[in-house]
Amino acid sequence: MHFLYSAMLAAWLLLSLPYWLLQMTRHGKYRAGLGERLGKVPARLRQRDPSRPLIWIHAVSVGEVLAVSGLVAELRARHPEYCVVVSTTTATGQKLAASRFREENVFYFPLDFAFAIRPYLTALRPRLVVIAETEFWPNFFRLTRASGAQLAVVNARISDRSWPGYRRVRPWLRRILQNAQLFLAQTDEDRKRLLDIGAPADRVYVTGNLKFDVPLPASPPIVASLRSAIAQAGAGPVLICGSTVDDEERMLIRAFENVLASYPQALMILAPRHPERFAEVATLLEQLGVRFWRRSLWNGDPVAGGVFLVDTIGELASLYALADIAFVGGSLVPRGGHNIIEPAQQGVPIVLGTHTDNFRDIVALFQSRNALRIVGPAELPLVFMELIADQPQRRELGQKAAETLKSQTGATQRTAAALDRLLDT
Repeated sequence: MHFLYSAMLAAWLLLSLPYWLLQMTRHGKYRAGLGERLGKVPARLRQRDPSRPLIWIHAVSVGEVLAVSGLVAELRARHPEYCVVVSTTTATGQKLAASRFREENVFYFPLDFAFAIRPYLTALRPRLVVIAETEFWPNFFRLTRASGAQLAVVNARISDRSWPGYRRVRPWLRRILQNAQLFLAQTDEDRKRLLDIGAPADRVYVTGNLKFDVPLPASPPIVASLRSAIAQAGAGPVLICGSTVDDEERMLIRAFENVLASYPQALMILAPRHPERFAEVATLLEQLGVRFWRRSLWNGDPVAGGVFLVDTIGELASLYALADIAFVGGSLVPRGGHNIIEPAQQGVPIVLGTHTDNFRDIVALFQSRNALRIVGPAELPLVFMELIADQPQRRELGQKAAETLKSQTGATQRTAAALDRLLDT
């Protein structure tokens, strides 16, 4: 079965090779860390102290890196004798992980082939491997368990989109999941779904969502600079549209044009989700004739009556502090939505589209406490105008969002305690 899976994976990679080459050529994606993905263990890992036991944590991209940040700190505090290293899949996740955990502790996750995985297991000899959320790689699970390492899946969630697919391969998936000693789910619903697809009942527990525990990052200089520029220009209201995706920006910009008609000094801070789309969104703004400033080229001049395009990585979470209203993207179109915790941390009113499958439980919790607004594309301009005109409602929404977030903390401590028990076995 594993041979068949590996053969199918190799065939898929071969057939899709033109796509990967195009992405490398046009956007520079997947080029970074190619050797590491193919099993070349970087020298910075080989040079570590071999006498120290090791914990390997895998976090796919930016969201997962943020989620495990507190857990990494907690494990290092509880087990100072251990070396804790972190792998990522995406380049943006790698960059953030390197800044948070130091570059010598960070590397790219290998492709799910034995020839790429074995060199890492041999060089690192991890005592414990921790997978964030739901990365069920068959060969990696099997080889990790065969190496003698303990394997845990933390912050586990099964999305509405992925659940039917997992159920279709449940007999095979059950054998894969047997290799993990522990599953720590975000919610009761996630636990039920894990059991449904074959996770052993005595290994699945609910510990909450690590993302609720992510601390606010230190505010980068851009926040103070932009706040000053907004004040100098008398700009306002300020709308922040974060983590936007294809086909959303046009709708958001059209809605913002309605705002500008009544509030000529309004400012939209627009942060596309994917770096490779920064130039595309700048071109869209030019085509629509909207005044805009690119963050990467901005020299500190006053900004008002247009769009401030955030074409950088890692600053959005702090920029939410400037918002009168925050819109979180991936939700006006069927992309499943993105994380609302960052604006909630800043206590700003949150607006979402109707497509929120990726964060169904978080959104349902906030919605049950009237801590956000969910709207369709047609309603978006009206809701923006309504909230702009109603400061008490904005203040109440932001306060409820912050209070809801605070009520859900503690997952990091519970997760670390559960992992302690694995380290003791």
